Amino acid sequence: MLSQQTSTRSSARSISSESALVAAHPDAWSTLRSDYRRHGGTVLSGAFLSLSLYRYGRWGRSLRHSLARALVSRTYGFANLFLANVTKIWIPPAATLGRDFHIVNNEGSLSIHPDAVIGDRLGVMHNVTIGSNMREGAPVIGDDVFIGVNSTVLGAIRVGDRVRIAANTAVTTDVPPDSIVVGSPARIYPRLGPLR
Repeated sequence: MLSQQTSTRSSARSISSESALVAAHPDAWSTLRSDYRRHGGTVLSGAFLSLSLYRYGRWGRSLRHSLARALVSRTYGFANLFLANVTKIWIPPAATLGRDFHIVNNEGSLSIHPDAVIGDRLGVMHNVTIGSNMREGAPVIGDDVFIGVNSTVLGAIRVGDRVRIAANTAVTTDVPPDSIVVGSPARIYPRLGPLR
């Protein structure tokens, strides 16, 4: 009887502490699990590690206590010093990433500006820069966008939803939704039928 009460109390304690963690960060674990599955199901994936480190840095920026924020910032900076130089993926915690961000191939570099705002389900290949154009501002990218190999998206521009940016494309102007962008300088074409 006593052992049953003790086990009930300890399980209630673990459930309440788990509930407190989930209440504090309801999507944190499911987001990490989703990132893990999307990036090959291996902890050693450079894309998964870089995205996890970004999420850690982003979480640290949301902390209310200044000492805790400083501690997370220092540990993030130290880890990023090594990881970013190995993976060549630079995602600063100030950047805003939507859900299901997917680094399709991390065989080259990826650089994202701290002021960039990226919507849900961006798929991005290697050797891509999302950044400034030597002026104030960074891109705002919509949902369901794909950016091909060796492409750049530069400046205070808006890229609409469901846009496909081809390989070797330099985008420096606004792109309407449901478009295909090709070339350097970029040419914008309306989409012909649904993308699958």
